[in-house]
Amino acid sequence: MSMKKAWRAAILHCVANPDQVGSANAYEYYPDGLLVVTDGLIQAIGPADDLLATLDTDTILIEEPDALLLPGFIDTHIHYPQSDMIASYGEQLLDWLNNYTFPEERKFADKSYAQDVAQRFLSELLKNGTTTALVFGTVHKASVEAFFESAEQQNLRMICGKVLMDRNAPEYLQDTPETGYQESKELIEAWHEKGRLHYAITPRFAPTSSPEQLQKAGQLLQEYERLYVHTHLSENTKECEWVQALFPDAKHYLDVYDQHQLLSERSVFAHGIHLCNDEYHRLSETGSAIAFCPTSNLFLGSGLFDLQAAQLHQVNVGMGTDVGGGTSFSMWQTLGEAYKVTQLRGHNLDPIKAFYLATLGGAEALRLERHVGNLAAGTEADFVLIDRQATPLLHQRLARANSIEDIVFALMMLADDRAIKATYILGEAAYTRL
Repeated sequence: MSMKKAWRAAILHCVANPDQVGSANAYEYYPDGLLVVTDGLIQAIGPADDLLATLDTDTILIEEPDALLLPGFIDTHIHYPQSDMIASYGEQLLDWLNNYTFPEERKFADKSYAQDVAQRFLSELLKNGTTTALVFGTVHKASVEAFFESAEQQNLRMICGKVLMDRNAPEYLQDTPETGYQESKELIEAWHEKGRLHYAITPRFAPTSSPEQLQKAGQLLQEYERLYVHTHLSENTKECEWVQALFPDAKHYLDVYDQHQLLSERSVFAHGIHLCNDEYHRLSETGSAIAFCPTSNLFLGSGLFDLQAAQLHQVNVGMGTDVGGGTSFSMWQTLGEAYKVTQLRGHNLDPIKAFYLATLGGAEALRLERHVGNLAAGTEADFVLIDRQATPLLHQRLARANSIEDIVFALMMLADDRAIKATYILGEAAYTRL
């Protein structure tokens, strides 16, 4: 017997990239809308007055007059093993890795420890309205098994991979080109495209993988279909100098990955702050994407991502919280910091463009737009209810809003996890605010 439900609320979702069609044509907004879901898939979306009469008599109707219903957020770069070391004080990237990250990741050799963190991490994502994420594990195979097991239990659409790291890291976190290849292969065959799960080949970043290991990573990408590549690129100027010293034959940082056949339509490179025109061109040409991680870039003093340059080169961009270098699981807060980064670059970030980057844009960067990222009929019913009265300040500010653009912008500046009333996965409540 099919399960039919309908939610009545204000509804907003993007239907296209604002850069291509203009902001006004990139979204649909229904001040009094209806979302109809059957067996976890969206059946219809539109004005409530048009759709209410079409509902079957057995449809369960849920009224949410004070809520704004949105697609679930998509986080294109985050480290689940760094959940507990978020807000660790006072370092830039390379020292931060050595002093905080690597000692924490050592603990993930213990699968029970990894399971505990994975469960809390996924709960935190749902609490913040994030329903899909591209996630780093650790070098330990068990860390990825623990993550996938937890995500599978909740039927989440998630992407994860075992870190590949065979040099320039503590010995207790190193694998080898061969063990990294074999363990990745075993994880791919066990988990890739099992239900809503996907696998990402995950070199930590170029300095911690030898050319032999990067070659093995490229080999995996050729051996299996629809795999992701997930790594870091040009986050920190000292990192970039280090890469040039380690790979003197490379034209630039991206060329290290390019030489090992790691650029693809499902390759996502976190940060991409210090890029040249040739790097932007190759990212665009190969369909690769950048994860824009503003809270992390500011926290670690890495630099200001040039969103306008990425747009001019037609590079796919999604938003990343990059916890734990990033300082919040909240996509609203991440978008607020993205706005400030673009301001410092001398540009404005249109609210609809920001919302697109956190939803449909992220899905397009991950090649998942047929499944998630908006609320089109036939897509999966992963969505969020925003409480427009979540705090007194938010309530007063939104009461003054005179457009949906103004509402989104106010949420970018003022909202956090308190504004998430409920998060739904395939039409079932996965998180409800107490």
